[in-house]
Amino acid sequence: MMKSILLTGTAGFIGSNFVPYFLEKYSDYKLINLDLLTYAGNLENLKECVDNPRYKFIKGDICNRELVEFIFNEYDIEGVIHFAAESHVDNSIKNPGVFIETNVNGTFTLIDVAYKYWMEKPFTYKEKYKKCRFHHISTDEVYGTLSDDPKDLFTEETPYAPNSPYSASKASSDMVVRSYQETYGLNTVITNCSNNYGPKQHDEKLIPTIIRKALANEAIPIYGDGKNIRDWLYVLDHCKGIDRVYHTGKEANVYNIGGRNERTNLQIVDRICTILDERVPKEKSYKELITFVEDRAGHDRRYAIDATKLENELGWKADENFDTGIVLTIDWYLEKYAI
Repeated sequence: MMKSILLTGTAGFIGSNFVPYFLEKYSDYKLINLDLLTYAGNLENLKECVDNPRYKFIKGDICNRELVEFIFNEYDIEGVIHFAAESHVDNSIKNPGVFIETNVNGTFTLIDVAYKYWMEKPFTYKEKYKKCRFHHISTDEVYGTLSDDPKDLFTEETPYAPNSPYSASKASSDMVVRSYQETYGLNTVITNCSNNYGPKQHDEKLIPTIIRKALANEAIPIYGDGKNIRDWLYVLDHCKGIDRVYHTGKEANVYNIGGRNERTNLQIVDRICTILDERVPKEKSYKELITFVEDRAGHDRRYAIDATKLENELGWKADENFDTGIVLTIDWYLEKYAI
């Protein structure tokens, strides 16, 4: 029998890579995509799914309880994979209220409706919904920042220490999900991922900005000294990790998904410019466009994820390393910009 799964925010970057992957892999799911289509959501990202009879798009706000209740009843939702979030740190510094509303209140609305639809009372599922699960997609930024010691990694036991309004809102939403597991016995899992990159990412993010600025022969802005370190995860590897956790992860567990690809921002921009120098050569190297700008407020120095739990317990491993993934990414953007 066909099961309906509610996906939120999948017109955005990660979700729009997840939907076609999931539709192709599983023929017994109907996917309901609830997305408000804010500036970060674009239905063009899902054009390959529009004609699929197992895919349904609904424009709406995850904070709209009446709408969420309607979707659960209309489509008999038997699972939730919750991507929707305001996610750009710079924007959270300028306008934190939007992040609290979407990331905290939106998550609460979704999980509270799921609980009341699937369960008779705390720790008692309705017979039909005993296998229903709420999967919350979060971020490594909830853990704060790390030292420069390469052995210092985020694990699932790392204490939360969010440093921006964005990461604070995501940490808060994680706690809401945890509370529904502990208080009501709702079947939940949480995944905390490292920095994603790949096709369909919004232009405002670091890697698309580097590519776009370089091709336009404009200054490529790099915060501070460019030595902030991130662990980079190719988006399709993230999608496969979500799939694995949703289907086989242990209830009430957190799984960190990381690519084991630590790079400074300077290394990222240098590698991209080197590839562009080869693919789209100009008189001067694109590296001459690199420009250092004032650092971002509260800019965490280093993130790095230890994905051992996911690798050992569930058998997931990233297929792409940074050198292979960045080539795939640049090729996609060159096609997008018709270069």
